Amino acid sequence: MTVPTDPASDPSAEAASGPGAPTTPPPPARGLGRNSMVMAAGTAASRLGGLVRNLMLVAAVSSVGSVSIAFDVANKLPNVMFAILAGGMLNAVLVPQIVKAFRAHNTQERIDKLLTISAVGILAITAILTGASAWVVMLYTDGWSAEQLALGTVFAYWCIPQLFFYGLYTLLGQVLNAREQFGPFMWAPVANNVVSVIGFGIFLVVFGTAPERGINDLSEWDTPRTILLAGTATLGIAAQALVLLIPLLRSGFRWHFRLGLRGIGLRSAGSVALWTFAAVVLEQAGVLYLTRVSSEAGAMSTPLEAVAGNGSYAQALLIYLLPHSLVTVSIATALFTGISKAAQEGDTDRVRDDLSMGLRTIGVFTVFATAALTVLAAPATAFIVPTAGEEGTALIAPVLVALSFGLVPLGAMALMKWVYYAYEDGRSVFWITVPSTLVLVAGLIAAQIWLPIETWVIAAAGAYALSNWITVLLRTRGLRTKLGGRLDGGRVLALHAKTLLAAVVSGLAGWGVYRLVGGFEALSFGNGWVLTMLSGLWVSALCGLVMVVVYVVLLRLLRVKELDRLLGPLLARLKR
Repeated sequence: MTVPTDPASDPSAEAASGPGAPTTPPPPARGLGRNSMVMAAGTAASRLGGLVRNLMLVAAVSSVGSVSIAFDVANKLPNVMFAILAGGMLNAVLVPQIVKAFRAHNTQERIDKLLTISAVGILAITAILTGASAWVVMLYTDGWSAEQLALGTVFAYWCIPQLFFYGLYTLLGQVLNAREQFGPFMWAPVANNVVSVIGFGIFLVVFGTAPERGINDLSEWDTPRTILLAGTATLGIAAQALVLLIPLLRSGFRWHFRLGLRGIGLRSAGSVALWTFAAVVLEQAGVLYLTRVSSEAGAMSTPLEAVAGNGSYAQALLIYLLPHSLVTVSIATALFTGISKAAQEGDTDRVRDDLSMGLRTIGVFTVFATAALTVLAAPATAFIVPTAGEEGTALIAPVLVALSFGLVPLGAMALMKWVYYAYEDGRSVFWITVPSTLVLVAGLIAAQIWLPIETWVIAAAGAYALSNWITVLLRTRGLRTKLGGRLDGGRVLALHAKTLLAAVVSGLAGWGVYRLVGGFEALSFGNGWVLTMLSGLWVSALCGLVMVVVYVVLLRLLRVKELDRLLGPLLARLKR
């Protein structure tokens, strides 16, 4: 469930005067709109390129079939491993320590040591896991043939090295964020997309497109195809990381290779790292079981009948995460540095105010996004993944609907988790992860026992959404205690009640228009993916426009002021 996120520095941010100069970020209330707007623009550009990249990837290997499933698992492994071995600890430990380092007298030394230790550790882990690719693939799969396991292992040899570059991307990006250069971190994935589009484009020119029901005869797959497909994926992540060196060097920052643990404040962060590591391992254990269940379901696909598997879940997850990455991550990232500073200074009121503002601003968007994804799952899939075809769209859309009900808690729990990290509290994050992971696994087991295999992936998406709700409820209770017994819950709940009412009405209006224009039958399949994309676009645009107008009008009538905070920077830029 953890997903990593994104060439000149952000012109709207005040850069430090030198490599060792401390920075003092402005209060998030003043800088939130500006910084989140810059990051949202970068994320939008990277996501747009990512959609093109994904479109070409699906055209090359389809979203179903043996090759698609094998590549999906192998390419997912570095993401999952990064979450387990580095992502959680970097977010919990590195960000607060970097903020402290920029306020210390020995800034350069502390930053050098933090980056060097982290990079060396991630490189060593990457080398070990690459050598163990065969065992790692077997751990994440079930019901695969020997040929499919062999192909997945070869893919993994090429894809797991992405782990090091994901780590490098995060390290350099967090230094930029601490220096209030927010833009490059969000724009860097554009480099990944450029490399991937070129590589996948060459693949399509040389080898052509996959059939709609995927490639199931592995004798048709050869080494050049493997190298070009998986090599392109890894080269793109390398470009995404290395491009961040440009704004860092231009700003005057220099990273010197310097080993050592003394004097960088890691002793106080040791327990945080351990608890965070345990929480991420537990969370990813749920992901592992979900991957095994969906891979077993996908293995039931035949040339005559496709079954939703890893590929269908991956495509639904890609669409589901678009609203989260475009808005939620941008707002949360803009707030996090300020929240970390306030927590270190003991300013509980400011932490509470920033958290409340973030939850309410994010909620205005995520509640509507839930309604939009529920109503427009099929046309949105046809527009974003037109190369999936009619059958692939029919498999992906129900999974997307089930996932969408976890979008509201996803935004809230992400911001809440960062507040725990600001207080260097990894213990609470771990214990909250226990029941949410149990709910996810219990839902998957129940699906395997009582539901037909064709619905396992839909049930997996629903179980994931439910686990998000469990997580956000438990984190709410924990933060109420941590922040002095108050969490501004009244305003947050009132905001969500108003937005829920507006979203239900707008959803009904959008559904009525969708049915009026013909529903699923209005989507043009069988006439090429360009026409499929255009049909998905006009149906989504028409119904979505109706939903937006109804939603905004109702929020105005309900006097939801947070709408202005969400739209203000965008409207100001449009006026200019």
